[in-house]
Amino acid sequence: MTQLRLATTLEELNEKFEHFRTEKGKEVVDNFVPEATDIIISPYAKSGTTWTQQIVHSLRTRGDMDFEEITAVVPWISMAYDIGIDLNAPQKAHPRAFKSHAKWDTIHKGARYIYIIRDPKDVVVSLYRFIGDWLFDTSAISITHYAWNQFLKDDGYWEHINSWWSQFDNPDVLFLCFEDMKEDTDKAIHQIAEFMHIELDDELFDIVRHNASFEFMKAHDRQFDDHLIRDHRNEAVGVPLDATTSKVKLGKVGGYKHYLSQDLVDEFNARWIKETNPAYGLTSYDALREKIQKRSV
Repeated sequence: MTQLRLATTLEELNEKFEHFRTEKGKEVVDNFVPEATDIIISPYAKSGTTWTQQIVHSLRTRGDMDFEEITAVVPWISMAYDIGIDLNAPQKAHPRAFKSHAKWDTIHKGARYIYIIRDPKDVVVSLYRFIGDWLFDTSAISITHYAWNQFLKDDGYWEHINSWWSQFDNPDVLFLCFEDMKEDTDKAIHQIAEFMHIELDDELFDIVRHNASFEFMKAHDRQFDDHLIRDHRNEAVGVPLDATTSKVKLGKVGGYKHYLSQDLVDEFNARWIKETNPAYGLTSYDALREKIQKRSV
């Protein structure tokens, strides 16, 4: 029997990721066809996905909390089959809603999309803290090593942003910044409701604002902790069955300053300019955020 243990190198970690989905699961996903009214939430990981799932589900159900975990009612497309969810099954309310982390190049076309962007320096810290001690041993893999190799020497995050940014003028894509959602959650709720074509009366607004608050989601942490993924896939991935994690954290803006060295910060800023500036003239993350803010006025 294969020993169940946390990864101690990035090579081991990346190998474990390869076992999250079965071949049958991949086939089912490849054959999924969304409906024109479907909402697919597809940011890069740790950019506000779960929070947005909760806002979307609360809007369409007037605050339903009768679910085991948010993935059960807003399914993760790529993992649905392998955790026992039928992507084509009726959902609790209209419009149907799904989660993805796919790039625009590879996402299922024909639906409507919500894309949340977050400062990559905060993304790397949040992702490290989320999968650390669930999939890998943080005493063996430092945040500096993780950031250098999984973000600065890897193209994944940058390809994701550039892929979606190519759709900035697409009316079927709602662009939001995580930092703006934190700063003015009320505005974000209104933007999402309008995009979903949901009439936002005062009572519904109050329900959604309450259900999407940090305090409420933290009090209901198990409904947002991805335990359906862990229960079904920990053994297949090769980590201890009781290895766990949590999604509802503070999500501080600028929290990276407590974890990343100035050298790393400088490298992230330089990589941003190299990857995004030639194509879109976005000299910094703040420039991107400002462009999205102007669009939403």
